[in-house]
Amino acid sequence: MTTLVFGALVAGAAVGMLIMTAGLAGRPLFSPVDLDAVLARSGRLLARSTAVIAAALFVLAATGWIVGAVLAGAAVWVLPGILGGKLAREAAIGRTEAIASWTEMIRDSIAAASGLEEAIIATAPVSPPAIGSEVRAMVHRLDHQRLPDALIVFGNDLHHPSGDLVVAALVIAARMEASDLSSLLSRLSEAIRGEARMRIRVEVGRTRVRTATKVIVGVVLAAIVFLAVVNGKYLEVYDSPGGQIMLAVIGGVFALGGWLLTRMAAIDLPERFTARAVAPGGEV
Repeated sequence: MTTLVFGALVAGAAVGMLIMTAGLAGRPLFSPVDLDAVLARSGRLLARSTAVIAAALFVLAATGWIVGAVLAGAAVWVLPGILGGKLAREAAIGRTEAIASWTEMIRDSIAAASGLEEAIIATAPVSPPAIGSEVRAMVHRLDHQRLPDALIVFGNDLHHPSGDLVVAALVIAARMEASDLSSLLSRLSEAIRGEARMRIRVEVGRTRVRTATKVIVGVVLAAIVFLAVVNGKYLEVYDSPGGQIMLAVIGGVFALGGWLLTRMAAIDLPERFTARAVAPGGEV
């Protein structure tokens, strides 16, 4: 019992030191953006892991193939990313357009004779939903942080190359009193909207490849199910060790093809030039 009490006291002291350090640094332990993102990722990971285990166990029970069970689990894990991802791609485009819209909001507020910090605060209630939580979190930080420091953390929350451009311009303006910030923000918003239009054109051009991929995967899965139901003896060759090795080779060929298709469909974004560690004082 004494050991448990001592352990609880040590844990409480550690939590107290963590809270005190966060308070002195002027930063919350967990921002709403980070907490929401962690919960969302955890839920998706749990759902995918459950589906993978269920598929592997089902194939193992139905066929007795260890390699088949591994391939089935791997297929359930990777196929949603290869065949799906439409919502994620649309969300990425919408996030880019939201950054452009928010940039224009700041420009218009500055043009209305507001200061930069006041202009940013004014955009919080009307910011685009795609980045609304990040903007509100930044405005909340302004209660206990300087504007440049809050902007740097905001850029890390956005985690977007176009957002880095806007954040860099705003940080320079906050530190050096830029004289022509409105025109700079106008040019940035136009460039960011151009990036969104480019990504839309790329997605339209790659629709044919994704459709062909879905057809190929669907035909292969339908053929396997048909043979297993109608003529199971045709697949008995894979029961032997040699058949399992051949099944692994076939699975490797499909895995290589899926990886190549994923590489073809991916859009390489420029490297984030502000993605560096933030010092305690907020400098990068």
